[in-house]
Amino acid sequence: MESKSFLKSWGADYTEEGRVRFRLWATGQQTVTLRLAGVDKAMTPTGDGWFELLVDNVAPGTEYQFVLADGMTVPDPASRGQKADVNGPSLVINPESYSWQNTHWRGRPWEESVVYELHIGTFTAEGTFNAAREKLPWLADLGITMIEVMPLAQFGGNRGWGYDGVLLYAPHAAYGTPDEFKAFVDAAHGYGISVVLDIVLNHFGPEGNYLPLLSPAFFHQERSTPWGAGIAYDVEAARRYIAEAPLYWLREYFLDGLRFDAIDQIEDTAQKHILVEIAEQIRAEITDRPVHLTTEDCRNIIDLHPRNEDGSVPLFTGEWNDDLHNAVHVFATGETHAYYQDFAQQPEKMIARALAEGFAWQGEVSPHSGEKRGVDSRSQPPVAFVDFIQNHDQVGNRAQGERLISLAGPERTRVLLAALLLSPHIPLMFMGEEYGETNPFLFFTDFHGDLAKAVREGRAKEFAGHTGYEGVDVPDPNAESTFMMSKLDWQKPQSDDGKAWLALTRELLALRLQKIVPLLASAGGNSGSVIKTADGFFAVTWTFPNGTLSLAVNIGETEQPLPEMPGETLFAEPQSLTSLPQNAIIVRLAPGDAQ
Repeated sequence: MESKSFLKSWGADYTEEGRVRFRLWATGQQTVTLRLAGVDKAMTPTGDGWFELLVDNVAPGTEYQFVLADGMTVPDPASRGQKADVNGPSLVINPESYSWQNTHWRGRPWEESVVYELHIGTFTAEGTFNAAREKLPWLADLGITMIEVMPLAQFGGNRGWGYDGVLLYAPHAAYGTPDEFKAFVDAAHGYGISVVLDIVLNHFGPEGNYLPLLSPAFFHQERSTPWGAGIAYDVEAARRYIAEAPLYWLREYFLDGLRFDAIDQIEDTAQKHILVEIAEQIRAEITDRPVHLTTEDCRNIIDLHPRNEDGSVPLFTGEWNDDLHNAVHVFATGETHAYYQDFAQQPEKMIARALAEGFAWQGEVSPHSGEKRGVDSRSQPPVAFVDFIQNHDQVGNRAQGERLISLAGPERTRVLLAALLLSPHIPLMFMGEEYGETNPFLFFTDFHGDLAKAVREGRAKEFAGHTGYEGVDVPDPNAESTFMMSKLDWQKPQSDDGKAWLALTRELLALRLQKIVPLLASAGGNSGSVIKTADGFFAVTWTFPNGTLSLAVNIGETEQPLPEMPGETLFAEPQSLTSLPQNAIIVRLAPGDAQ
């Protein structure tokens, strides 16, 4: 197991000699002072806006801040850990202080991934790394093989989704210490569970971001994102801050991968795009275990997800498949507002195409945007797509945070969950989905003053006048009650309904591991085809060297005859089907030539 120590371009790091090097890029400041354990020490300008200072005998956990010429104190933008909130003191962290227990861990192959997306703050009543660690045996017993943790970079306040992070190297202090997050990852590995982290490299949150004050050149004022001025990825110091963060998290926390949020908002004019640079560096430097890198990208592109001739991954491993979710949502609920209008016409055809070929939109003109969207994705292997029927975004960006079970009903949702877990794509479940959680997952923040008012009013305005939201009360994101309502109900798994859902999930995951996973290592592109679609019905088949997998789903009122599907029945609900009534699924598997 490799050393986790990572010497960053920015921030406070122990050197090989045991000293601490403090380094800050501040082109907007003439002088910078380090305040270390209450003692001020002038930092030395080293050129190009950099300030640096080497200090002996600094104990781990020592507090520090940077003092600007006007007396203002700010945290370290590359802080490894905060004492408390985002505006307060940073802490000197020794990355070697944690003693890893499961040093034998070498990861799991991508095709074994069953992703469980969780938010540390709402996953348990306590909302901490330590409390989440106590649930790991439960997840392992269920059959979960990968946990995807929503963003941890320190953000304003105690409560939030994490996508407004501003200190990209510091785990959010309200969840626990850096060592406690390491203990969570370490324990997960002991149970055979991979851990990946969702990271945000496209913007900074509105509170605690002092980078514009320190170095205005960090941002391009003329280039904007939905969240403010665009990051100047072409400026070397800014590029290093962004590009080093993914490798830091992977090495220092021994993570098994990363999910890159909204990469379509990362606009880089460099000859080699920063995302390619990041992926290539990770592949070159971490060779002792598989590292799984996924992207979220509304453009439906595939050039970041190539495969080598031997099937290995030179850049990114897979992409979140919003098309599949959106088509399933329309199919299950009938909702066609906003971006769902792209899937309003014959959603079963869109689902079937996404399952068989990857994306539903492959270059056609989107009714929602009026522009062409996507590229031909048939050449991609099924495991290049991460599918879900709900996640934090699609649930939480509803006014009242309803989950699919509350919108489509349990019978229909059970069938769709089975289709998700038994398809050859990589499945992702949102926390609580495994036991039929009905508590909402709402949008929540912990801002104050004018910022809180702006967020509250903006959230209400977002839904005003939208079809389906007339007269709907939008919970105040800043109210603690909004956060509390979003926590999982851990009594629900003990109920009869909860136990039935858990039994279904456990059965499906066992079938996936035993029967589906063996098909996937050799599964290439151009393997899927649509058998048939009708109102409320779709059937798809995939042909692999190790077998032919077929799946048919009917949620329509019209009973459908069983399509031609080779092999033995792997799963059916209801059992012993001779046709497909409403809310039914059948999955069949035939051995292939390679078996």
